[in-house]
Amino acid sequence: MRWRAVRVALLLVATMLLPHVVSSQSRQARPQGQIPDRGRPTERGDEVPLFDYDAYFPGTWVFEWRVPESPLGLGGTIEGTEVFSGSPDGRYYTSHIEARGPDGDFTADSRIIYLAGQKAFSRYEVDSRGFEFFKAGRIGGDLGGFYTVHYETPPFTAGGQQVQLRMMTRLVSPVNYRVESRISINGGPFTNFGNGWWTKNVPGETAAR
Repeated sequence: MRWRAVRVALLLVATMLLPHVVSSQSRQARPQGQIPDRGRPTERGDEVPLFDYDAYFPGTWVFEWRVPESPLGLGGTIEGTEVFSGSPDGRYYTSHIEARGPDGDFTADSRIIYLAGQKAFSRYEVDSRGFEFFKAGRIGGDLGGFYTVHYETPPFTAGGQQVQLRMMTRLVSPVNYRVESRISINGGPFTNFGNGWWTKNVPGETAAR
């Protein structure tokens, strides 16, 4: 009887501890910010670390983007997933998008180059809706842990018209980023092309936007 009571007590303790263990493992799996903990408040002279692509992008992201009608397609909400690859050399990457928009299902495949030392990004994207474009830009950061990529495309043809895009990708947390986009059609002024949110799939939790 005494050993049975001990086994019951141990089982109760393990049951009580299990949620804490699972919670701890979930926290460990969650990506961390890229500003180191110096054990003190940040100071003006502190250096902002170079952005680490491999610690941020690789994995599966879900996104939602409401866009106006344009040569790229009908206006409405686009929803889908984007899977970013890692890279053993830390320079060349790929991404694959599967999405549904007002025009139906589509895919997009990209080749990405990130030159950390030059703080430079470039991305060549081929969209199954019948157009492709190249965009390039630079990334900057601050001591609050926020990084921002400023992209611009040369003019490209879509829907029989000349299109140019300017995009700002705000990496607002380790599991969220926002894309703010503007579009110019046939050399006209740049106008709002909507804001999209990307949220990373993290095992064991649902990331809040």
